[in-house]
Amino acid sequence: MVLALPDSSFGVPDTGDTAWMLASAALVLFMTPGLAFFYGGLSRGKSVLNMMMMSFGSIATVSVIYVLWGFSMSFGNGITGDDDILGIFANPFSLFGSDQLGNTMDVTENGETVTQVVTGGGSIPSTVFLAFQLTFAVITVALISGSVAERVKFSTWLVFSVLWATIVYFPLSHMVWGGGLMSGAETGFASWMFGSTDGEANVAPIDFAGGTVVHINAGMAGLVLALIIGIRSGFGKTAYRPHNIPFVMLGAAILWFGWFGFNAGSELAADMTAGMVWINTTSATAAAMIGWLGVELFRDKHMTSVGAASGIVAGLVAITPACGALTPVGSMILGVIAGVLSALAIGLKFKLGYDDSLDVVGVHLVSGLWGTIGIGFLAKDTGLFWGGDYKQLVVQLVIALFALVFTGVLTAIIAFALKPLGWRVSAEDEHNGIDEAEHAETAYELA
Repeated sequence: MVLALPDSSFGVPDTGDTAWMLASAALVLFMTPGLAFFYGGLSRGKSVLNMMMMSFGSIATVSVIYVLWGFSMSFGNGITGDDDILGIFANPFSLFGSDQLGNTMDVTENGETVTQVVTGGGSIPSTVFLAFQLTFAVITVALISGSVAERVKFSTWLVFSVLWATIVYFPLSHMVWGGGLMSGAETGFASWMFGSTDGEANVAPIDFAGGTVVHINAGMAGLVLALIIGIRSGFGKTAYRPHNIPFVMLGAAILWFGWFGFNAGSELAADMTAGMVWINTTSATAAAMIGWLGVELFRDKHMTSVGAASGIVAGLVAITPACGALTPVGSMILGVIAGVLSALAIGLKFKLGYDDSLDVVGVHLVSGLWGTIGIGFLAKDTGLFWGGDYKQLVVQLVIALFALVFTGVLTAIIAFALKPLGWRVSAEDEHNGIDEAEHAETAYELA
């Protein structure tokens, strides 16, 4: 069946914007293999293949379901004109399979026939928008895997990736970017708090590229899984040292490179704002690396390459929601604070007793929260320090808190539901090496 789309969903795409967005989608997809190197290097040598496979497995499962029903759940109502379900998600069947996005229609303008395509009101085809958003869903799921490294069955992880993306990620994506409860729509939280004008919130939430949808979401899910699945054998007694620091540095470099598609691409156009987002992303990330290394120098009397790589990621995480709302100076302030906060936060797992293996909580949750809330202080037009108003800060606090609760509750339900399937490999397999047990392979042949 071909869905009858409203005329307003057809248009003539801008070729420059379309080319930029295809490039951005490729950059963001490249980030997940980069994450595999980053996480793989941080793991022990007997677990590196499993760690990398969890990222590649996410590419496989999430890509398939995003094309089938994920895009429809996240953004389908904006194309079909249908109502969403209570502002939480759109109809998963309205664009099931995404075939309808290839529709075209010919119209006559000034005596010439022009072929229009489904755009959903933007300057790029909806097929390109789907491609871009698919890559966000993929890497969000992959990010979670670092919190449960070296102890989880690969088959259970694949099932979890499908359930979590469907039940948690797609709805949250719709709520923030698809006109749902956490957006600037008239029916959203922000409008309820501070009113709306002409259908738009007077003080709209700001999440330019995924502070709530990606980083708070993945960080909170990682914390919940780490608590439910439990610690690795030897946690707190064994030194889990990164087995390949050059892998870590390579992964951080790929992530930084791909993040320009992540952030600047979220403008959905090749324009001046995308250029400023590029500058803000670089400024914040560099400042965060300095902040992290400063903590190491003060605390440990030396600065490490793993610390530099981790500081890069913390800065990228923090600037993600804020990159379109801050000045370059504001971005540097946001970044250096993110580097300091995450450098301090990674030690909490030892004090509190949860085994967040590769510091998903310390980096993504902490810097994601700071980046989302920091907008309320540093936004150039509406922030408390730059704009002199408290309302943006209140809105940012509300959406951050809602994302925490929404993700935490639903992730716990999914994690407990999968317990009969079995989360953990055996203690013997964990000790001997999860690579050999789960994949019948080893990364290195050592005599």
